[in-house]
Amino acid sequence: MRFPQNQPRLLDLVKLSGFTRRKNLIHLFVGGSELHGAKVGETDDTDLYGVYIEDPEHALGLSSQEHYVWSTAGNERRNGPDDVDVTLYSLRKWAGMAAKGNATALHFLFASPREVAPQTWRKIQKNSKVFLSRDSARQFLGFADDQFKRLTGEKGSGKKGQRPEYIGKFGYDTKAAMHALRLLYECAELMTNCRITLPRPEKDLLIEVRSGAWTFEKVLAHAQRLFKEVENAVESSPLPEKVDRAAISRLVARTHLEFWAKRKQ
Repeated sequence: MRFPQNQPRLLDLVKLSGFTRRKNLIHLFVGGSELHGAKVGETDDTDLYGVYIEDPEHALGLSSQEHYVWSTAGNERRNGPDDVDVTLYSLRKWAGMAAKGNATALHFLFASPREVAPQTWRKIQKNSKVFLSRDSARQFLGFADDQFKRLTGEKGSGKKGQRPEYIGKFGYDTKAAMHALRLLYECAELMTNCRITLPRPEKDLLIEVRSGAWTFEKVLAHAQRLFKEVENAVESSPLPEKVDRAAISRLVARTHLEFWAKRKQ
């Protein structure tokens, strides 16, 4: 899908996706390589993420509407630079993912909301520590390890395969390698400083890797050092071992009630 030269508004893309509860959105941002500062030219698709409050009849009734996913590419092919993916979660669904330490979900806490009223999400961000724990490191390490095992051939190539355009040019999927290293950097920072900086401070290094400036052997050696660094960071982390699920539940419930009350005014 080709868009006009002027970048469309994010809410226009949400409308294009067919999502009808746009007034319920409390968070909206562009993710992927752009979020992390590792975008190279016009080679990436647009990954749009958001969080919405379910209407009371959905949150409290029999037919919950936990997430909404749409893509211009469908499920039959990998995305190209002109494609758009829209992934929206209900607050309850997102909170459950974040509580489990899901790396993608935790990024939401540190991304600034765009084109939606920011007040509700700012309250979530002020309470971000209730979603953070040392246990989340398992998710980051597991995802990064899976990526490297696919790169070395120890595991399958994934649902839509590796990127032949990178493999043909550089000998390995440099974009996958870049994201695997990014996850390790993020995890080390999260364990040490209780936050994830976006875009990434080491974005120049990530772009070098993605652009093929590093050999695969150098990437693997660097990853080994980062895995060790993360292990040490977990051991000395000020974060609690597990999240306080009761505190998360109270925050989610309070956010729903305040949002619904405001909508009635």
